[in-house]
Parts: sequence; structure tokens; C-alpha cells
Amino acid sequence: MADTKNTVESIRQWVVDHKLRTVGSLWLSGLAGSIAYNWSRPSMKTSVKIIHARLHAQALTLAALAGAAVVEYYDHKTGVKVDRYAKFLPIDAQPHPHKD
Repeated sequence: MADTKNTVESIRQWVVDHKLRTVGSLWLSGLAGSIAYNWSRPSMKTSVKIIHARLHAQALTLAALAGAAVVEYYDHKTGVKVDRYAKFLPIDAQPHPHKD
């Protein structure tokens, strides 16, 4: 059970670190899945199948972007972002050393 939790945690961490790749992957998989589903329905014209696939993928992308926004909000609210980027920002530096 500990291995499963480690795997889930590592996947979650990867998704948090690569939000745009995750959204892009969801878009591509949604588009491919919708095209595959629509192609199994012979009563539709090809142009309608493509339009429906694009609309389904767009809806999935909007949902993924909303999920990424929730994760980003949660990270800012809990202070996780501050800890993650603190090593890149010098704390003792002057705000504008060239200005007097």
C-alpha cells in the first residue's frame, strides 16, 4: 500500500510541476478519443465528426485548465510555491540596489 501512495504522490508532483504538459496531453488524448468514438458512428458526416471531436477536446481542456487553476490557487494558499521558489530568490538582496 505504501508503494501505491508513493506512486500516486509522484504522479501528483509531476502534474503540479508540468501543468501545461498535462493540459496538452489531456487535450490530445481527448481529441483522439473523441475522433475514435465519432468514427464508430457511420451516420455522421466527416466534417461533423471532426467538429464534435474538437468541441469535446475543448471542453476537456477547459476542465483541465480549471483544475490547474485550483491546484495553483491551493499552492499559493498553502505557501507551497514560496518554499519551492525560495532557493532561487535571494532573501537578503536589496529590492533595487541601483536606486537611491
